[in-house]
Amino acid sequence: MYAITIREPGDPDVLEWAEVADPRPGPGEVLLEVAASAVNRADLLQRQGHYPPPPGASEILGLECSGTIAELGEGVEGWNVGDEVCALLSGGGYAEKVVVPAGQLLPVPGEVDLLAAAGLPEVACTVWSNVVMHAKLAEGEVLLVHGGAGGVGTHAIQVGKALGATVAVTAGSADRLESCRQLGADLTINYKDQDFVEVLRQETGGADVILDNMGASYLGRNLDALRQDGRLVIVGMQGGVKGELNVGALLGKRASVFAAGLRFRPPEQKAAIVADVRERLWPLVEQGSVKPIVGQVVPMAEAAAAHRALEEGSVFGKVLLAAKS
Repeated sequence: MYAITIREPGDPDVLEWAEVADPRPGPGEVLLEVAASAVNRADLLQRQGHYPPPPGASEILGLECSGTIAELGEGVEGWNVGDEVCALLSGGGYAEKVVVPAGQLLPVPGEVDLLAAAGLPEVACTVWSNVVMHAKLAEGEVLLVHGGAGGVGTHAIQVGKALGATVAVTAGSADRLESCRQLGADLTINYKDQDFVEVLRQETGGADVILDNMGASYLGRNLDALRQDGRLVIVGMQGGVKGELNVGALLGKRASVFAAGLRFRPPEQKAAIVADVRERLWPLVEQGSVKPIVGQVVPMAEAAAAHRALEEGSVFGKVLLAAKS
């Protein structure tokens, strides 16, 4: 098969479409013929040499994909060869074929086409596990989403609205904020010329849940923006890895700070998240309340161009890699 390989750590030009060995499914796994994968910021870090895959995972980039089941490993039940699915991966998505634990498969939902489904698993599992399963966002609460125009952000807006929350977002331009409003965001904040803490306090009194992709640089301000009993969930480090936290303010608000990724979770945890997503979120996707937001589709062999697009921040929603033109 062909896959994207990394010649050496570096800029997008180190990505090459090359022939590699076909993967084989082991017990409890399935082999997928990949229709598409999606580009995530973790892929950019791995390409640069800063985010190696977990032990035993594929060295090939790609944390999610869609495709058709080509082969079942020993002991797999509930799936059949020919089923169209999407999958949460620990790696391997930038390829014509990939092996996936059966517990990390999801059926392609409703009216979603197979290509667009590639942009669902990572954002769905990230948002659902953090905002719903952990932070327990409830109807009537306020959800603040940083990076509302990105893949996670566009998904979180829709999930928040579907659950009956008031959704506030930050983004860096008027057109991206308008696109967030069209997805359902109630309050939009341009982080380049507005203080999200002050705007949020004035408009809503603060946030009950904050989904943060920045990390260190927003840590103190996020705490300031929380209401009493607020929950801050951190899913990214675009603003650095070390910050200072006022524990007194944390105690005073009875607030909590939680940080978790998906890639290094053990398989049983990933399977539990995927199962909850299928049971509770997939019906919202089936009825059209939550949709994949695809900003750009690039041939997989041209993954370097897709990485540049994500780095430039010009795409609204997900960047997909189509395995076949």
